[in-house]
Amino acid sequence: MSAKGSDNSRQILEEVRRNRQEREKTYRERALKMYPWICAHCGREFEGKRLKELTVHHKDHNHDNNPPDGSNWELLCIYCHDNEHSRDQVADAYGDAVSGDSSGTGGKTNPFAGLGDMLKGKLD
Repeated sequence: MSAKGSDNSRQILEEVRRNRQEREKTYRERALKMYPWICAHCGREFEGKRLKELTVHHKDHNHDNNPPDGSNWELLCIYCHDNEHSRDQVADAYGDAVSGDSSGTGGKTNPFAGLGDMLKGKLD
């Protein structure tokens, strides 16, 4: 790669980082105004210098999903936030083997599947 190409790549990466930091700053500030400064999992309260330990967790894990009402956010301390993501990583690593489900639905089944057909048979 030429020096010009390398500089261009660095500029693009820096712009991406800057945009991400601005976006995070915006939703973090909004979440801190909306919600009490308490970890939603462990209940620890935060204020002053320790407020930086309180993070915004996206419930659906999509950092681009930032609805104005904050319905996709919860405030978690850094420890609970790490734990939340670690649990998801373990679940992803084990997949359906943990639940014993081989249907490929990730343990999510529909208990009402086929109910309409069953009712039609009884009513006919």
